[in-house]
Amino acid sequence: MTVETYVDLANVLPTSAGSMFRRRMLGHTTFLVGAGILVVILAVALLAPLLAPHDPYAQELSRRLVPPVWDDGGSWTHPLGTDQLGRDYLSRLIYGSRISLLVGFSIMILSGIIGTSLGVVAGYFGGRIDLVINFIVTTRLAMPVILVALTVAALAGSSLRNVILVLGLLLWDRFAVVTRSATLQIRALDYVAAAQAVGCSTLRIVASEILPNVLNVIIIIATIEMANGILLAAALSFLGLGVPPPLPAWGAMIADGKQYMFFSPWVITIPGVALFTLVLGINLLGDGIRDLTAPENRS
Repeated sequence: MTVETYVDLANVLPTSAGSMFRRRMLGHTTFLVGAGILVVILAVALLAPLLAPHDPYAQELSRRLVPPVWDDGGSWTHPLGTDQLGRDYLSRLIYGSRISLLVGFSIMILSGIIGTSLGVVAGYFGGRIDLVINFIVTTRLAMPVILVALTVAALAGSSLRNVILVLGLLLWDRFAVVTRSATLQIRALDYVAAAQAVGCSTLRIVASEILPNVLNVIIIIATIEMANGILLAAALSFLGLGVPPPLPAWGAMIADGKQYMFFSPWVITIPGVALFTLVLGINLLGDGIRDLTAPENRS
């Protein structure tokens, strides 16, 4: 085989692998639907000042509980109606997407850093370090997340920062368990042993050999924890110990509207559907990433 043939193969194979992955990605309905939902909600959050027809905090008591446009008495002035204080529901829904995405991304990053660090250290070093980290993980699993979060929120006060910190410090266990298992498998492979034999430092081995090969499972767990964090934050807001008013959090909007649900059901239906759609999109995206990055689907 000539040198030109090797050069041609080197140019063709990466392109073929990339085009195959793109074809699988564009042909994966679950991934496309999840990514589409998340992109739309992210665009709404970023363009909130341009899309919101009213100030989400402006109260107009003379127009309280105006029904949405499809109901009797509704108007295009307030397409989704108003809440019990006369605030435009569409504007609060749009700005609420910012709160939900901020909470979800922040919890995902904080818990991901903690859990991934513990999992990689436990899986790579093993021995007593692994035992200590396993004890920490077991201790964390023994604590019910929602009860601990409620207790801390009641003691420290309800605020957006406290919600992110509490949930971020409680939702790292799945990262730790999964990355530890993946690191244990990768540590026994030949290329890690070769890197150790040539004298690579531990930090370099972890950064260049371990982390790139556990990145796909980290991304999948990140989508799960992001959705879980958004739901837990909404639950805390519903119980009155989450994001404080007047911030337009979707969980708080559901809590504020529960006493009107029998006479004005849209006050809980609209933010409930928005919350369901966001969590569904994140879960579908995670399922799609799992399928696309599975070993049997890699070229």
